[in-house]
Amino acid sequence: MAHIVLTQADITRALTRISHEILESNRGPDNLVILGIPTRGVILARRIAEIIQSIEPAATAVRVGSLDVTLYRDDLAHGRTRTPSRTEVPGSINDATVVLVDDVLYSGRTIRSALDAIGDHGRPTIVRLAVLVDRGHRELPIRADFVGRNLPTATDERINVHLEEIDGDEFVSIDGGSNR
Repeated sequence: MAHIVLTQADITRALTRISHEILESNRGPDNLVILGIPTRGVILARRIAEIIQSIEPAATAVRVGSLDVTLYRDDLAHGRTRTPSRTEVPGSINDATVVLVDDVLYSGRTIRSALDAIGDHGRPTIVRLAVLVDRGHRELPIRADFVGRNLPTATDERINVHLEEIDGDEFVSIDGGSNR
């Protein structure tokens, strides 16, 4: 049975905090590119860009896009993969601050793939990572710069992120595991 750990209000607060942290880290919205990793990372990236724009309304529009990493994954031969999505990088990322956005950070392999994909699109000044949930269990030395919530989990548990745009409701839950 799933246990809800973040409500819609919790998600909104986390994204607002992350947006403020991105602005502080970047010293404003200039030369900022936010790239979401499909599927839910793209929605979260758009929301973060909207929040940043509302915080800094006089600034030029924050560039937001998507970065599909499916074909960059190192586990394509080991299991099921999803159909690749469209990558939409808004303009040049050369010398920009790129913020990758994903819903859940787990092993780090998706982010490693994203770093490879970014290299095919240009050379940013810096790449940062924002995630809604960091559940631990890293297999690679990757850490998020901006985290909505740290949720330590067991390896047999699953984090489910539901977003209104895709799922019709909004919450984060944990299910599975022997302790639930």
